[in-house]
Amino acid sequence: MEWIAYKKPKDLSEALILLEGAEGKGRVIAGGTDLILQLKRGEHRVDLLVDITGIDELKQIQEEDGWIRIGAGVTHAEVARSALIRREAEALAKGCGHVGSPQIRNMATLVGNVISAQPAGDGAIPLMVLEAEIKVVSKSGERWIALEEAYQGVGISAVDARKEVVKEVRFRKLGEYGATGFFRMARRKTLALPILNGAVAIVFNPSKKRIEKARIAIGPVAKKPFRPKNSETYLEANEVSPESLLEACRIASEEASPRDSLRGSAFYRKEMVRVNLIRTIEKVLEEAKGKK
Repeated sequence: MEWIAYKKPKDLSEALILLEGAEGKGRVIAGGTDLILQLKRGEHRVDLLVDITGIDELKQIQEEDGWIRIGAGVTHAEVARSALIRREAEALAKGCGHVGSPQIRNMATLVGNVISAQPAGDGAIPLMVLEAEIKVVSKSGERWIALEEAYQGVGISAVDARKEVVKEVRFRKLGEYGATGFFRMARRKTLALPILNGAVAIVFNPSKKRIEKARIAIGPVAKKPFRPKNSETYLEANEVSPESLLEACRIASEEASPRDSLRGSAFYRKEMVRVNLIRTIEKVLEEAKGKK
């Protein structure tokens, strides 16, 4: 796990200069809750760690022109307790509140949960239904990457942390008729990887009898947070009813492709997709009806 140098730049420009100078042997670190373990296991070899937690512009949670923007240095604990996030994206606040333990949530960053590219990240799953995107900066410029495109496989990110830095993640507000929900199954309430987790984001029409936009994400049932798009399409095409909700959740269960593991069999997980999804959507519907 040895490295030669550890630097803590004050701005992004300095961070990029440090990474460039390391010639591919540097790596960005923020909370480090995943990276340090990976270094211990010998999964990465670095000469330089560039700690971005001292960069003030990466520590903001803000609303701007209909977007919610979360800096790359913001921790799960900060997201979970943010009044703005709880109001505009409750599923994200709940997901971040389930990550690890209080100690981990106070260290680990939401963006780090995305960059680790695991298929059931409790922060990344809600971001998927919010159709979030990340802003990546490098010496060659800036680019936005849709969250779905940021996952290249289990543990493989489209962001090269040896020469690129994620500046922020952003998503559009759902608006007056939007609502979100989150669920998680695990063998215990804390410090346990999920058997299954998922999130929904729904935008209703003004009558609340139809769904104008439905987004669902589930993990770990594929190599990245999974969107059952046939189920989403079905919800959007049919009037809200107990029968249509059951059918949409059945479709989602069929679309999911989990594997057998010590945490649960593929058969069990597929069934739990159906059960937990219907409960979550019904709860979102009930809460939406209670709004004026």
